[in-house]
Amino acid sequence: MALTQQFDSEAFKDNFYYEGEDLGAVYAKETTTFKVWAPTASQVQLVFYEDGDKGNRKETIAMISSENGVWSTKAEGDLHGQFYNYVVHTDEIREAVDPYAKAVGVNGKRAMVVDLTQTNPDSWEKDQKPLFKNFTDAVIYECHIRDLSTHDNSGIINKGKFLGLTETGTTNKEGLTTGLDHLKEMGITHLHLLPSFDFQSIDETRLDSNQFNWGYDPQNYNVPEGSYSTDPYSGTKRIEEFKQMVKTLHEHGIRVVMDVVYNHTKLSEDSHLNKIVPNYYYRMVNGRFSDGSGCGNEIASERPMVRKMIVDSVVYWATEYHIDGFRFDLMGLHDIVTMNEIREKLNAVDPSILIYGEGWTGGSTPLDESERALIKNAPYLNDIAVFSDDMRDGVKGDVFIDNEPGFVNGLHNMEETIKFGVVGSTKHQQIDYSKVIYSNEAWAKAPSQAVQYVSAHDNLTLWDKLEASSPKTSQEELIKMHKLSNAIVLTSQGIPFLHAGVEMLRTKGGNENSYKSPDSINQMDWDSKTVYTSVTDYYKGLIAFRKAHPALRMTTEEDIQKNLVFFSKEKDTPLQLSYDNFVGYIINHNANGDRLGALCILFNANKKDKEIYIPKGKWQVYINDAEAGNDVIETIEGGKVLVKGRSALILGRDDAIRLSI
Repeated sequence: MALTQQFDSEAFKDNFYYEGEDLGAVYAKETTTFKVWAPTASQVQLVFYEDGDKGNRKETIAMISSENGVWSTKAEGDLHGQFYNYVVHTDEIREAVDPYAKAVGVNGKRAMVVDLTQTNPDSWEKDQKPLFKNFTDAVIYECHIRDLSTHDNSGIINKGKFLGLTETGTTNKEGLTTGLDHLKEMGITHLHLLPSFDFQSIDETRLDSNQFNWGYDPQNYNVPEGSYSTDPYSGTKRIEEFKQMVKTLHEHGIRVVMDVVYNHTKLSEDSHLNKIVPNYYYRMVNGRFSDGSGCGNEIASERPMVRKMIVDSVVYWATEYHIDGFRFDLMGLHDIVTMNEIREKLNAVDPSILIYGEGWTGGSTPLDESERALIKNAPYLNDIAVFSDDMRDGVKGDVFIDNEPGFVNGLHNMEETIKFGVVGSTKHQQIDYSKVIYSNEAWAKAPSQAVQYVSAHDNLTLWDKLEASSPKTSQEELIKMHKLSNAIVLTSQGIPFLHAGVEMLRTKGGNENSYKSPDSINQMDWDSKTVYTSVTDYYKGLIAFRKAHPALRMTTEEDIQKNLVFFSKEKDTPLQLSYDNFVGYIINHNANGDRLGALCILFNANKKDKEIYIPKGKWQVYINDAEAGNDVIETIEGGKVLVKGRSALILGRDDAIRLSI
């Protein structure tokens, strides 16, 4: 029987599944227990080192084969700070880092025993998560650790470090807030950090060379990245500083999301996982590593001990580091059972923890399509959200075709796609699904399953995309498109997601894959906040308006169907529309406990101004082409209203309206 067939046999699963929660180095002051799962090994040795980098071996201990493929041993004394690895004998004799390592030395080459209580910041046990009730209450802001602080004008001392996000009172040269204070000023609820576990592409011994990488090349799943610490040689410093970052963000009302990459590892044949149990952790096709990630391999999440490793790791981050959410890279490579088990285990820790991910793969995979955590399979995922590529590309054009526009930049027949985004990818009787660009049916059971966005770290920034797709358009018109794009996102049902710096018209100079480009391409230029203050204020106002109105954050498909009515060209509908490239709707009946009886939301993607009839009565304007927020701009009597070209107009009224579809 081939090895991969053996791994998937019921006999192997029955004999070699280990349920214990004590894999890795379990520290106590008097003794530390070491356990590693290596069912195909003939022998395993624990080796101790003088340091975490180049020091020599100082002791070797034979481990004992015990239950269900686990090898274990105990070592006496207080081993906090002791570096170690495993030597595993299979067809070859290979040394590997403990897959359950909680601390490592520089560049993650050696694991370290750690007393985690010594890494806790002051009052860590009193750390309070910011109040968060429903998933749709989230406003997510995606950022790379380095991007926020490395620019000379950030005013941040700990540039490119976890501690950069603990600094307050930082400003650019004009005195406008930067860093943490800027995030707080914007009103976001969740800071999504690009991969911050230990990844391989940065040489932590050469940090003066200012290396950059997004970090989607995992090395050690349970340890923070050393290059973001002030001392990567210290096994504890990165842990201490990561925790301090989380605690500080919590104190300022911001929850923390980790971008996690359990779908592949940087190395394949020579990864720590493969050295310990060759070919078990990866999907193989004809004896070769399957490459559904596009990065050389893909993790076999459906195998019991791989699933356990992933679940254990996520729960560890949630408990030890108080993490509030997880974004799964290429979640479509994970099986549905694994994702639902993660949700179940996290519910026991904190049911308000967000889980969302990419509902696609990076290439072909042997995992059956029915088992994958894809967008189309979202109905089988429990309280797990996926990114809406319909919204992303419908608003501003295909991410893979730079010059292709979308709704805001002039592409016709995108109205149904925008409407599908507005209702959070749920079922609504006024949507013609045959005209939605990617989805031919609703895929979200509830709006909380749809992450609404138009830009992220991948592909062109929103500004660069608009420039590429509208090359002869003035800056003034591009700014209108830009503001309209995220006005749609921030007033739609679902979970809004913003790319860091979008509120300052962030550009990467047209670089669409800046994963290893220098800081000069990736960093946020805080001078842009001065130049585009009005845009920043507009985004801030959109966020404040969303947070003030539960009607924009409905939690069930039924509520959306009952309360949200679109303007339509159909003659038998109560809200008449006569224009193309225009989407409008009314949310009625004090939806979701909103203080206003009705909201009227209008998106005009035409270059020219358009007039539209809204129900008569006293309406307050809160958002127009120039201003956004919770202050009333003007009060009008309804009837005919003018919506400026390439802009949103958002109004509210105290009383509900009689509408039926």
